[in-house]
Amino acid sequence: MQSIVVIPGDGIGPEVTDEALTTLEELGLGFGFDVLSHVNADRYLRSGTAMTDSDMERVRQAGAVLFGAVGDSRVRTADYARGVLLRLRAELDLYINSRPARLLHGRLSPLRDVSRGAIDCVIVRENTEGLYAGVGGALRQGTPHEVAVDEEISTYRGVSRVLGYAFSVARREVCMVDKSNAVPNGGRLWQRCWAEAAAGYPAVAASHLYVDAAAMKLASHPAAFDVIVTNNSYGDILSDLAAVLAGGVGAAASANINPDTGFGLYEPVHGSAPDIAGQGLANPIGAILSAALLISDRGHSAEASAIDRAVRAAVAAGRCTPDLGGSLSTKEAGAAVRAELC
Repeated sequence: MQSIVVIPGDGIGPEVTDEALTTLEELGLGFGFDVLSHVNADRYLRSGTAMTDSDMERVRQAGAVLFGAVGDSRVRTADYARGVLLRLRAELDLYINSRPARLLHGRLSPLRDVSRGAIDCVIVRENTEGLYAGVGGALRQGTPHEVAVDEEISTYRGVSRVLGYAFSVARREVCMVDKSNAVPNGGRLWQRCWAEAAAGYPAVAASHLYVDAAAMKLASHPAAFDVIVTNNSYGDILSDLAAVLAGGVGAAASANINPDTGFGLYEPVHGSAPDIAGQGLANPIGAILSAALLISDRGHSAEASAIDRAVRAAVAAGRCTPDLGGSLSTKEAGAAVRAELC
C-alpha cells in the first residue's frame, strides 16, 4: 500500500484537506493516509515545536505529503512556518515548485478578451535557494541606524537542475525569467545555465524575459506562455499572478517535488485564511487539484484527469464556493466535484 502523510495544518487547511482526502478515498486507489493533525500552530504555541524529528521520520517513510496550510495570526515569528513548510522543502530537497495555471472557466478571467488571453501554462520555480534561503542578518535593530541584509543564493547545481526540469516538461517552449540586467552576479549564472540547458533541448523553443517584462506580458497575453522558469522570489510572485488569471488563488494547486527521488509535497496555494476558518467558505478546489497532481505523479494519470474534468464541470455549472461565483459551502463544493467524477 502506498502511504501518504497528510498535514492539515492551520486555518482553512483542515477543511479543504478533508475534501481532498474524501475525493481520493472515493477513487479507491488503495492509498494509506498517515494524518499528522498535531502539526499546527496550537502545538507550536504550547511547546515551541513546529515539527519533531519523529514527525519528519514519518514523512520520510511515506511516498508523499498532502499539505493544507500553515499560518496563524497568534504566531508572531517566522520560525513556525520555517519550521514546518520550509523544513520539509529543505530536508527533502524539494527543489521544484510546479504551479500549473489553466483557466477554469471563461467567466472567471479578469481579462476582457478570454479567447486571446486564456492561460494554460506552468510556472516552474526554484524552491530551495534564492532570497528564501534565509541567509542574511541585521545590525542595530530597532534603532534609526538599523541595517538589514537578505542575500540571494544561486548555485550552478541548483539553477541547472531547475532549468533542466522545465525543459523536460515543456510542450512547446520554455521562457526563462530573471533580472540579469540589474542583478549581475546571479544573473550571469542563470544566463550561463540557461544557454547550456537550451542547447540540450534543441526541439524546444527557448525565450528569455526580464521579470518586469514577463509580468506585463503575463497580464496582457497569458496564452503566449507554455512553461515559465525562474528563481524562488520571482516565481512566487508570477505564479500568484498566473493563479488569478486562471480563476483565483482558491483554485490554485501546486507541487513541491524532487524529480530525482520521486518525493513530493502537494498543497493549495491560498494559505490558511484564518478570517474565514470554520465558516464553510473556503474553496476546496485548490486542495482537490493538488491531490490530483499527487496521484498523477504516482502513476494514476487517468484518475487525476477525471478529477480535473469533474472540477471543471462543477465550476461550469456554478456548483462552487462564492469566490468562484457559486453559493456552496466548502463541503457542498467538494461533494459537487465528486458528483461529477466519471
